[in-house]
Amino acid sequence: MPKLTKYQRRITWSTGIGFILERMDAMFMSLALASIIITLHISKAQGGLLPAITVIGSIFGGIGFGALADRYGRVKTLCWTIIIYAIGTAGMGLTNSFWMLCLFRIIIGVGNSGEYGIAITMLSEAFSRKYLGRLSAAAGVCGQVGSIVASLLSAFILQRFGWHVLFFIGIIPVVLAWFIRFHLPESKEFTENRDAIEKDPNRDFSHWTELFATPAECFLTIRIMIMFMIHIAGYNGLISWLPSIAQERMHISVAGSSLWMIATIIGMSLGIMCFGIVQDHLGSRLAYGIWLLAAAASVFLLIIAQNKLEFLIGGGIVGFCSDGMYSGYGTIVSKLYPTEIRATANNTIMSIAKSVGSFSTVLIGFLMDHFSLMAVILFLSGIYLVSFVIMLSIKELKHENKAPITTTENAEKVAQ
Repeated sequence: MPKLTKYQRRITWSTGIGFILERMDAMFMSLALASIIITLHISKAQGGLLPAITVIGSIFGGIGFGALADRYGRVKTLCWTIIIYAIGTAGMGLTNSFWMLCLFRIIIGVGNSGEYGIAITMLSEAFSRKYLGRLSAAAGVCGQVGSIVASLLSAFILQRFGWHVLFFIGIIPVVLAWFIRFHLPESKEFTENRDAIEKDPNRDFSHWTELFATPAECFLTIRIMIMFMIHIAGYNGLISWLPSIAQERMHISVAGSSLWMIATIIGMSLGIMCFGIVQDHLGSRLAYGIWLLAAAASVFLLIIAQNKLEFLIGGGIVGFCSDGMYSGYGTIVSKLYPTEIRATANNTIMSIAKSVGSFSTVLIGFLMDHFSLMAVILFLSGIYLVSFVIMLSIKELKHENKAPITTTENAEKVAQ
């Protein structure tokens, strides 16, 4: 990769910090939940509503901010979203009302919803396509760093100062991200496209419905959305439930289950980096084919493991295979959709997929209550195989490094 320009460095730092913020928020909420339930004297069902209700803000924010980013600019929109996110995070640290917490979680969902899609779009417009897989992977690893940092901060702060202080600490990287993005210019690709639209009376800014405007576009959008939905379902299932499985099946302590989590996150980080390299050199079809089949097979290691060491190693391998594909979705969306609708496509697909996929924790909980661990493993393995079949049906991936296929003429060519 050639030496980065000043603009490319700022884009890279901006994206990395944004991904750190995204994962830190999810981990803060997860790790602080037990303390919030005790402090506010609410039920576990009410407590479970707090992370779930974020979905409401994520859906509307994701679709809305994607469209705004395509119309008014990626940088300007991200500056708006990060201010909204800061307001929600500060509110979490100030209130002791359950209903106000719900409101602030929705606000955080709105503010956080634009981060992944718009940031990946900015990367795709600042760098050559042949490096996009590795750059997206590096941003994805930053997200895992955010998970580790959030875990360490929570372990230190929660018992000593309480969950209010934890959320106030979460504002610090928000301020840093805003300063990095402030005065950051828009990409040349975006500004040229915007100017062309404004000068041409026959053209108008895109709307999210254009993702479904033709049968080819609709079919492509839905398939990518389902693939990412499956990825989120698998990720949430592993992160949410396998620490509990480790404690029950291997009689691992809470501290030991935290070690398992760190091993899994390290595996995920290595998987993301390796996936990005393979995606750039061998293409998305082969990269996804390898990782999806490996993910479907690797989850059985959690059943095969006979001792704590094997379970620890198995967790790292499962993390490597199951989450390695995370950054690749933004890469293929950025390659397959044209500039005028790229941020809308990224945000709409990612926000809806994340929102629906997050409910996998409920389904896995049901399987654990009524069936065996094997049922959970079969479910996880099965959905990865479904994603593999869907991926094979996306013929557009054969042309991912050429012109975006979602212009009408290209869509018709690929559909033939």
